[in-house]
Amino acid sequence: MKNKLINIPPLPAILLAIISVQFGAAIAKSLFPAIGAAGTASLRIGISAIILLLAYRPNLRTITPEQWKLVIPYGLSLGSMNLIFYLAIERIPVGLGVTLEFIGPLVLAVFGSKRMVDYFWVLLAAIGIALIAPWSGNGIDLIGVFFALLAGVFWATYIVLGGKVSKVMKDGDAVSTGMLFASLLIVPFGIMENGLSNLTPTYLGMGIALALLSSAIPFTLEMKALGQLPPRTFSILMSLEPAAASICAFFFLQEHLASSEILAVFFVIIASAGSTMTAKKAIQIKD
Repeated sequence: MKNKLINIPPLPAILLAIISVQFGAAIAKSLFPAIGAAGTASLRIGISAIILLLAYRPNLRTITPEQWKLVIPYGLSLGSMNLIFYLAIERIPVGLGVTLEFIGPLVLAVFGSKRMVDYFWVLLAAIGIALIAPWSGNGIDLIGVFFALLAGVFWATYIVLGGKVSKVMKDGDAVSTGMLFASLLIVPFGIMENGLSNLTPTYLGMGIALALLSSAIPFTLEMKALGQLPPRTFSILMSLEPAAASICAFFFLQEHLASSEILAVFFVIIASAGSTMTAKKAIQIKD
């Protein structure tokens, strides 16, 4: 099972990671009232770390100083991204949170681009994000907005560091070791919030599902993709996140898509497909 997961090509890996994360988001949202945002993040990251360490069994003694310098900040950025995003969607709608968070990877895509065609795909993705965002809404929690934007900064950092660490470590070793440090950072917040004291067998089962869907599976898939795609291409592909969040909200939360949101889904899918095709062509020319 593990080998099959690792051998998935980069494009399907990213798509599966996005779908998995959005399924997990629905579970996470339902856990907030019981154990809080920090408690949910701790449950997700902590269980994910256990699952990945047991699955890949990285030999920490063989990790070189060069690898430690990359995998530790990679893990810390991963953990920070997740905790801060949960703090954001505790205050603002999930769709808005995902949209604002994506500004980080989008900015990374713009600054990392060297071809005009890349700017075109980024422009399409940006239009989609603008259409999805509920700009007309009033009374939006500014602290939630700040958290979402800050999560975007850590998301961009995670992409850059993930691309670097994937070059010096095996995918499974990198993501499992990174998740270990993410848990060391995040779990204390869950303990301090006291949400973990409300755990029941049901909540624990939901936490295991959350860990698999939102961390263990998607981060492994993303690490695989980061090792084969440039950061700017990965960032543009991740523009599917706001669209996926809106679609999942329709199915799980009965939030209907407006015509502008349907158009936004179209734009981000075209941007993602276009960036993938041009990236593939560039790789073929290079080969």
